Amino acid sequence: MADVLRDVDFFNLDELLTPEERMARDSVRQFVAREVLPVVERHFAGETFPLDLVPRMAELGMFGANLKGYGCAGMNNVAYGLIMQELEAGDSGLRSFASVQSALSMYAIYAFGSEEQKNRYLPEMAKGKLIGCFGLTEPDHGSDPGGMETRARRDGNGWVLNGTKRWITNGSLAGVAVVWARTDDKIAGFLIEKGTPGFTARDIHGKFSMRASVTSELILEDVRLPDSARLPEARGLRGPLSCLTQARYGIAWGAIGAARTCYNCALDYTKSRRQFSRVLAGYQLVQSKLVKMMTEITKAQMVCLRLAQLKDAGRARPEHVSFAKRNNVAMALEAARTARDMLGANGIVNEYPVIRHMLNLETVNTYEGTFDVQTLILGRDITGENAFE
Repeated sequence: MADVLRDVDFFNLDELLTPEERMARDSVRQFVAREVLPVVERHFAGETFPLDLVPRMAELGMFGANLKGYGCAGMNNVAYGLIMQELEAGDSGLRSFASVQSALSMYAIYAFGSEEQKNRYLPEMAKGKLIGCFGLTEPDHGSDPGGMETRARRDGNGWVLNGTKRWITNGSLAGVAVVWARTDDKIAGFLIEKGTPGFTARDIHGKFSMRASVTSELILEDVRLPDSARLPEARGLRGPLSCLTQARYGIAWGAIGAARTCYNCALDYTKSRRQFSRVLAGYQLVQSKLVKMMTEITKAQMVCLRLAQLKDAGRARPEHVSFAKRNNVAMALEAARTARDMLGANGIVNEYPVIRHMLNLETVNTYEGTFDVQTLILGRDITGENAFE
């Protein structure tokens, strides 16, 4: 199979990148080519995560890449986005692992934790020696996190937590979980270490998507924590929602990588496979599909590059991120479905990466805010009317 990880750069956007940004992108692309692609189909088939790749990912500065201090790489948001793009060009599960580690778990501690908590957890997480997860979604509350039923009640100088979290990436792998719970008057965040009495993680099996990713259910039964386990600066839903904004940012970039792989695969396939009198790429309908895929990928790249610039300047709004997540993931899913169709019967076998990306993107389209939720966020922004209820 030809190099499906190669660039799609119709408008020469590479010229707008700094040498440091290109270096970050290229080093991750080489890592994906050499260490991810040779094993990812096996892990996808076996419903396992390639945990042995984590030290190398840490060595390349992927965890908390855009955070400063505490052993983090301190890259800008363009470089961070390019890392997410290259990881997802390999597999969405790998990018999800990095996103949850960085944009959800580490960011929550970085933004809302005490200095003691930051020093205790972040350096080890940046090294990949401590894995984190983020417990917000519940069995009955996905798009409406404000309805959460997990409770934290005061007990002397500490807290007692009860509840269940579901669809938690890295859940059973995590040494520390960022768990959100309702107190008497607000939503609060807590850090729960693996092995804490009453805290268990059970993996969810039987997935047809994100199979090379660990997804778990977290169960809290009278979990007792000291007040030092509470994130002191997290008050209300603003805390977890701001973490979701960070994760959506990485998803918007990552989706481009998945779409690019599917496009390159379809382009190579149709240029080499002959039907009737010519190669498939010589037919008008096939060219139309390829041009649409390339056009939408290019537009998504431009959106993300501008979003990264705004983010680095401190001017990006959550609605900007929702725009990018909504547009880019929908684009990638359509590109994957189109590529699968263009490969015919070969589109459903693991000799080609397209069906794996297509299945994974069904999950990416759902988590961290569905397409419809992003639509309502944008609708509220442009009209001033809240249509969520």
